[in-house]
Amino acid sequence: MTVVGFEEDARGVARVTLQRAEKRNAMSGEMIAELAEVAARIGASSSIRVVVLAAEGDVFCAGGDLNWMRAQMVADAATRRREAMTLAMMLKSLNELDVPVIGRVQGNAFGGGVGLMSVCDLVVAVEGAKFGLTETRLGLIPATIGPYVVARIGAARARRVFFSSRVFDVGEAVDLGLVARVVPAHDLDAAVEREVAPYFACAPGAVAEAKQLVRNLGPVIDEGVISASVDALVKRWESDEVDEGTAAFFERRPAVWMR
Repeated sequence: MTVVGFEEDARGVARVTLQRAEKRNAMSGEMIAELAEVAARIGASSSIRVVVLAAEGDVFCAGGDLNWMRAQMVADAATRRREAMTLAMMLKSLNELDVPVIGRVQGNAFGGGVGLMSVCDLVVAVEGAKFGLTETRLGLIPATIGPYVVARIGAARARRVFFSSRVFDVGEAVDLGLVARVVPAHDLDAAVEREVAPYFACAPGAVAEAKQLVRNLGPVIDEGVISASVDALVKRWESDEVDEGTAAFFERRPAVWMR
């Protein structure tokens, strides 16, 4: 069973949907692989004009899958690096799509979910949604998603939420630059359509080159930056803090550093 849905309508709007609602759309190895496949499909298409990234259920994306985390706890450094690089390259492929990507965020997003929001060109979120980069609670760091988060909100704003693990509301997400529009749940689809519609008056080639220009003018996210972020995560996985943080999480107890 697929965990990432894909539909394209007659106008050329592709809807990509996270379909692990029972797991709060947490990112598993399977989901990461399917998102990469969908990104490649979109990149090869001559008919797609706009992408809408959405999710089923009440949560947009809860971050990393728990089974994936358990596997990383016992994996060697080479396996950890391979898994982190797979996630990083999936995000890169979404970030570098020639067509605009509109995030339809119907609920909370944490960790990797914030990473997915950050590779969207614009995010519409519902009132009441909560967000957070919660990795440091586990002794980890938001490494592989880091280049995209910082490119999206800027280094100064990132300092507010990047390493505190603080959960913030949708109003602050707007202030940070992570979310562009906030609407009631009943208006979400209409609000997304209002963002999609203008692109049909635009030349597709011009849109693609304008997107590339924005990336070129912004922070560089090349193979060196991606590799450095992956190396940082692999190094962190080998720390005593990660052993304690992940053990505390799965044992449902406070970590030793909690006050």
